[in-house]
Amino acid sequence: MTQTNGFPLRIPFLASLGVQCNRMDRDGSEIELALEERHQNSWDMAHGGVLMTLLDVAMAIAGRAADGDGRGVVTIEMKTTFMAPGRGKLIARGQCVHRTSTMAFCEAEIVDGDGKTVSRGSGTFKYVKRVPPQRAGGSAADTGADG
Repeated sequence: MTQTNGFPLRIPFLASLGVQCNRMDRDGSEIELALEERHQNSWDMAHGGVLMTLLDVAMAIAGRAADGDGRGVVTIEMKTTFMAPGRGKLIARGQCVHRTSTMAFCEAEIVDGDGKTVSRGSGTFKYVKRVPPQRAGGSAADTGADG
C-alpha cells in the first residue's frame, strides 16, 4: 500500500525533502526531486548530502524490490562519486546487481533534466525483517505504517 509520494512506506524524511517515488519493481527503482533553494549548497547546486540521500534511497528501493520475502534493508556501506553539478529536476535510478539470502549489492545513478550524469553510487544493504515502528503517543497501527 502506497503511503506518501509514491513510496510503499511512510518515510517522513523523504516526504520533507519532496522526494517522489516513480517506480519500484524487480527491474529497479526511479525516484525524483525537483531541487529547491533549501536543497542547495553555497554554489547554487544540489548539496552533496542531498545527492547521497537520493543514491542511498534509489539503491535501497531496488534492493527491497529484488527480495521476494518483502524484507526491508539497512545500508551497510556506500560509495559515492560526484561528477557534475546537480541542478533542476534530478532523477535517481537504482538497480540490484547481485543479492544473497542476507545482502543486496546495488548501484544507482542520478541524472539531471538534460540526461547528464550528476552522480553515481554503489552500496551494500542487509536484509532485515520489517517491524512496524513504535512512535511516541500510540501504537504502530496508529501511524499508518504498513510494516
